[in-house]
Amino acid sequence: MPWFYHVGKVIVGAFFRLFTRWRVEGGENVPPRGAVLVVANHLNFNDPPLLGVSLGRRVIFMAKEEIFRFRPLAYFLSRLGSFPVHRGRLDRKAIRQSEKVLAEGGALVMFPEATRSRNGQLQPAFPGSALFASRHGVPILPVGIAGTEKLKKSTWIFRRPRITVNIGKLFYLPSSGGKLSKDKLVEHTELIMRRIAELLPPEYRGVYGEGGKK
Repeated sequence: MPWFYHVGKVIVGAFFRLFTRWRVEGGENVPPRGAVLVVANHLNFNDPPLLGVSLGRRVIFMAKEEIFRFRPLAYFLSRLGSFPVHRGRLDRKAIRQSEKVLAEGGALVMFPEATRSRNGQLQPAFPGSALFASRHGVPILPVGIAGTEKLKKSTWIFRRPRITVNIGKLFYLPSSGGKLSKDKLVEHTELIMRRIAELLPPEYRGVYGEGGKK
């Protein structure tokens, strides 16, 4: 683990403590070791570093390929173990890297919505996280993030917005009993998003709240 990971973690933690009212709930649910797939809603580009200091263990992110086009940032992220994924198509290299993280007992973070929500509410999720968890039988750790959508423009620093990272309990997807059908994949994706929605205030739940998609 590179030395700047530890230094960066201290700096990021100090940043959130100083400029926000940051609170972590359910920290006892994070397994201290062993393979785990972390799934969370996505509101702001600050969500990855926020999760990095909230979960209490090293986590590796599958990040959209566009971020890695900026070479200095790409170098920094890759040195921390994060890697790009091409959205909208089968990215075999990203799949192999994800499998390697879990095979080595790491914590892999995925945002099932695959992009930031523009209105702060949960959006229809892509099936990638459900497919991955089903295929590898790994435990899933759901996380609900609230408040980071307020970190816009420079004036937010003076308001010290309240940010909550609510960590749920580990769960496994039901066994599919063989090949995963399209209907079962949709069902598993829905289950993952419902677990995230349960950790969020009602106004954040979007299509996975009461009266949303079934």
